Amino acid sequence: MIKKNQVPCRKAFTETLLELAREDRDIIALTSDARGSVTLEQFARELPEQFVEVGIAEQNLVGIAAGLAACGKKPFVCGPACFLSARSLEQVKVDAAYSDMNVKIIAVSGGVSYGPLGSTHHAVHDLAVMRAIPNLTVILPCDVHQTRAMTKLLAEYEGPVYVRMGRGAVADVYRENDAPFAIGRANVLLNGGDLTIIATGEMVRPALDAGLILKQQGVKTRVIDMHTIKPLDQEAVLQAACDTGNLITVEEHSVHGGLGAAVAELVTQNFPVRMRIMGIPDEPAITGDPAQILKYYRMTAEDIAEAALAMLD
Repeated sequence: MIKKNQVPCRKAFTETLLELAREDRDIIALTSDARGSVTLEQFARELPEQFVEVGIAEQNLVGIAAGLAACGKKPFVCGPACFLSARSLEQVKVDAAYSDMNVKIIAVSGGVSYGPLGSTHHAVHDLAVMRAIPNLTVILPCDVHQTRAMTKLLAEYEGPVYVRMGRGAVADVYRENDAPFAIGRANVLLNGGDLTIIATGEMVRPALDAGLILKQQGVKTRVIDMHTIKPLDQEAVLQAACDTGNLITVEEHSVHGGLGAAVAELVTQNFPVRMRIMGIPDEPAITGDPAQILKYYRMTAEDIAEAALAMLD
């Protein structure tokens, strides 16, 4: 039985990065007065020569990382998603992506993770922004096991990448040492021919739970973990559209410009089917605990299952 993991994805990332950095002196962790938020304290203590603290200066953070990458280093930029996708957007676009620098941007506390701090700290626009930037890969891991696999891959992967993860612990989707991860290749968690639910990041577990609820009701549901938003796994999406004819996308992001938009752009031009995009509506998201916010916007497993049944009526 898969149980809730008590380790947040951000902690799984920093633990894995530290393990890799002990053996690879080219790995550099950089942060903007966010070592606590990212959980980089141990990294900074153990490998101070591979750690850069710039203070509250996210633009400098990305620019310095690009300079390190130009010198052959492997920089990992670490900070809150709400700032890395807004304050330093020009540096992400020009210094990292357009310049094709080997910079990994690790954006933590994405979505509504900072819920109690209000809409200024919600990061529900970042996928729309980042997927529009040429040459930038966009990834959302769904649990600690996938995060560890992703981090190991990114340490060897060449090119600019934006990674978004949440803040709190999430229920496991995969088992330890059994989390397949390849950039641009989605994972099918459940197979079925009635309907497909495509989810990304920490909404994958609720989507999977919704699929299990629907299975008990006789609805054969396909559930896809679309961990890479860009490049999107077009084959998996179009196959699902062809096989099931009904698609629901689920994301902790605005309904505009994210996973749902990416899927819609693809299917409308190649194999139009019925779609429902579940996410944060076009309004400043409410303030509250992340679980309260997701419940308010009807994004729980039960809500996803209800939306699926309504689509099939």
